[in-house]
Amino acid sequence: MTVSTHVLDTHRGSPAPAVPVRLDRHDGESWRPVQEGETDGRGRWTAAGGAGSEPGTYRLRFGTGPYFSGIGTDTYYPEVVVVFTVPAGSGHHHVPLLLSPFGYSTYRGD
Repeated sequence: MTVSTHVLDTHRGSPAPAVPVRLDRHDGESWRPVQEGETDGRGRWTAAGGAGSEPGTYRLRFGTGPYFSGIGTDTYYPEVVVVFTVPAGSGHHHVPLLLSPFGYSTYRGD
């Protein structure tokens, strides 16, 4: 099982490269970092080495402030946090993020 994301900048109509991404897992009391990186040139990031393979509650934290600052655009949301559940025996979890300077949307993808 893997966790991946695809960040699309709907304001510019293109993938969002170099967005900082961090995957955390909730251990029942607090959030524990699992893995971090940034989206590639196609706006994609996949947790390596089976990170996110244990059942539980996870969150993806997207550094949207640094991304928009890097392209010279102000944003209302400097960080986007998406919390989701990985059930036992499940497969790949793809969490796309559609992003603009003043809004965002996400869904469970394939």
